[in-house]
Amino acid sequence: MRKILMLLALGLMLAPIAHAQSVDDLLAKHYEACGGLAKMKAVNTVRVTGSMTMGPGMEAPITMERKRPGMSRMEFTIQGMTGVQAFDGAKMWSLMPFMGKKDPEVGTDEDNKNALDDADFDGPLVDYKTKGHTIELVGKESVDGADAYKLKVTKKSGTIEYYYLDAETYLLVKTEGKIKRRGTEMDGERTFSDYKDVDGLMQAFSMEIGTKEMKQKLAFSKFEMNVPLDDARFAVPAGATGASAPAAAADSTKAGGATTAAAPAADSTKKDTKGKASKSSSSKKKG
Repeated sequence: MRKILMLLALGLMLAPIAHAQSVDDLLAKHYEACGGLAKMKAVNTVRVTGSMTMGPGMEAPITMERKRPGMSRMEFTIQGMTGVQAFDGAKMWSLMPFMGKKDPEVGTDEDNKNALDDADFDGPLVDYKTKGHTIELVGKESVDGADAYKLKVTKKSGTIEYYYLDAETYLLVKTEGKIKRRGTEMDGERTFSDYKDVDGLMQAFSMEIGTKEMKQKLAFSKFEMNVPLDDARFAVPAGATGASAPAAAADSTKAGGATTAAAPAADSTKKDTKGKASKSSSSKKKG
């Protein structure tokens, strides 16, 4: 009995260590599935083109651009007018001509906070300890009929999100967490599917974003890595409502430079091993 109690005590002492190792082992497989950390961190910029479903039978051309360390820009065209949503690393701004707004507008403090929390080019699963995040393996859950590992990500900011890695391919298939819009808290959700190899990195060519009740579907046709993107593309324009435009920053990325993978968010990308990644990820996705 004494030996049994000692073994139980030892097991309880080692449990946190084993759990931590299981998380890191799982993330190691995720990085490998994405194409490897070296290739992921060798991407400095990414441009994605495709379309966004706006309603039944209505699609809008869309272009998304991201640049290290945390700049982003999205353009979409509706009825011949192009809207812009961008983040310069500190401030969010938008231009919505189809809403009767001809001048760019700077976002609210809430918009800036949300954008900053989502600005990490590699995503919170990469170098999470260095960034001050913690990750726990909650267990397994079904995502579109397939098992996925559920990771609880507590960011340094205190924000809690859940990331789901496909149990077979180890690619990211879903994220969820609370989001605030105009003071109202909602359950945000993103899903990723139709992974394809792009320059040795797996990218999700299909994505749905929004809340659990209402999502918009994005279908991508092209990913371009390390394209020249001047910082001025992300900067708040002069004359923007609510703030004066900052001086243009010197461009930090040279053409052909290298450093991170972008995935919508994602933080995901990898070589198509035995064709499993594309097959299993896309088959889980409905529509």
